Amino acid sequence: MKVVARFIHLIGLFFCSANFAATLHMATDADPASLDPHEHLSQGTLQLSHLTFDPLLRWTQENTFEPRLATSWKSIDPLTTRFDLREDVYFHSGNPFSADDVIYTMQRLKSSVEFRALFDNIDRVEKLSDYRIDIITHKPTPLLLNLMAYLFPMDKAFYQGRDDIVKFGNSFASRNLSGTGPYIITNREPGTRIEFVRNANYWDTISKGNVDRIEFSTIKSDSTRLAALLSGDVDFIFPISPLDMPRVKRSPNIQLVTLPSTRILLLQLNQNRRTELKNTKVRQAINLAVNQEIIVKKILKGFGTAAAQLSADDFLGHLDSIRPQFELAKARQLMQEAGYEKGFKVSMMAPNNRYIHDEKIAQAITAMLAKINIKVDLKTLPKAQYFQEYDKRSADIMMLGWQSDTLDSNNLFEFIVACPDPITGYGVYNANGYCNPRLDSRIKSANRELNPEKRIRLLQQIESTIAQDAVVVPIAWEHLAWGAKENVNISSIVNSQGWPYLGDLVID
Repeated sequence: MKVVARFIHLIGLFFCSANFAATLHMATDADPASLDPHEHLSQGTLQLSHLTFDPLLRWTQENTFEPRLATSWKSIDPLTTRFDLREDVYFHSGNPFSADDVIYTMQRLKSSVEFRALFDNIDRVEKLSDYRIDIITHKPTPLLLNLMAYLFPMDKAFYQGRDDIVKFGNSFASRNLSGTGPYIITNREPGTRIEFVRNANYWDTISKGNVDRIEFSTIKSDSTRLAALLSGDVDFIFPISPLDMPRVKRSPNIQLVTLPSTRILLLQLNQNRRTELKNTKVRQAINLAVNQEIIVKKILKGFGTAAAQLSADDFLGHLDSIRPQFELAKARQLMQEAGYEKGFKVSMMAPNNRYIHDEKIAQAITAMLAKINIKVDLKTLPKAQYFQEYDKRSADIMMLGWQSDTLDSNNLFEFIVACPDPITGYGVYNANGYCNPRLDSRIKSANRELNPEKRIRLLQQIESTIAQDAVVVPIAWEHLAWGAKENVNISSIVNSQGWPYLGDLVID
């Protein structure tokens, strides 16, 4: 059986490689740092996963779910959900997909520093047959289906025995990939380009996608990336700078697609590095000195929403009462009350090619904090280098952008605010040094609470506490913008999470 499958796979590769009728030239600001889907919990990783793997189920543009490698699911009891799996699916290696691969992947996810907190409440996966599994949780889990949109089954036979997750390392999984997805990687030059060919044996024969090849280039400069689109060198780009949007709108034969996003840009204040930042009044003063509305208006050119909390307005934890406040006089008063009227010095790091105008925003905040006598030593770095420094917590203030992977408030709370715990994975992106066990108890309760009203109250209590304690400095929810040639039908395959489903893309 395996020999036949591998033969069919190789024949399919030959015919797919021979058909270059529809090629997509795509440019973005950064490429995925690794081919390992469990090494980094990031937008780039998830975009690559949707290209080369398949999740059990997938978000739609309406934020509902559609079947992918799971064809159906049903609740058996409060702790058990049964999934039927798709048959006749093969990995790029030619190995057949089955329940064993889902079990293997879940075990690997629970060992990943980046992902384990998401799956902490899952006890085990039980195999009922090759194509039926039960996922059993420790406690009732209201967001179980949300989590399954982030389970991309890996090829157990291909990876097992050489599947170490090495962050920023040179592991087998970071350099080699075998998924079930619509595209197969044929060439990769890290930091420069990745080339894909369509998987001729892809199970989804209903998809209207007709792109046979993708050439994925990294162009860090916003203006250079746009110039490549306008000149016809590339067909599809992301992101587009707010400064460039008027030019795109004026350009014939070019389309601009924009969507609001729940990805929030924020600053983290490291209380472990600086005694001054342990003082709540100092953190409150910093929040009051940062003018989010001006940042959105002047730097993002209105292409964003000023933020004062972590929960976007359609998240259950959102509180209408928490709004951006810029009060310089009150900020100075709080600094005086805290005993820091003369201010102090801090270090700050930010990326310069990861978020929309990240470097300009960091520079503006540096000027804003100077008005309350906080002198900032700012250092900006390219994405790849920045996140290595971020993991080391190398500065007193660090910038982070976060898209809730479950489209839920608690995802932000458990990763950014919870006390760091290497066993559960909670707080893996907590660069604040903030730890509140009572808040952690509420975060864990929210992951188990099935009563909608009780869960809303829990999440709003958490959000209120974060705001009162001024744990972070929310800046803005960024909007998303893609540009493409007129014949590249991107409007139906982009989404508010930021990873287009290129397997379904149609080029006329």
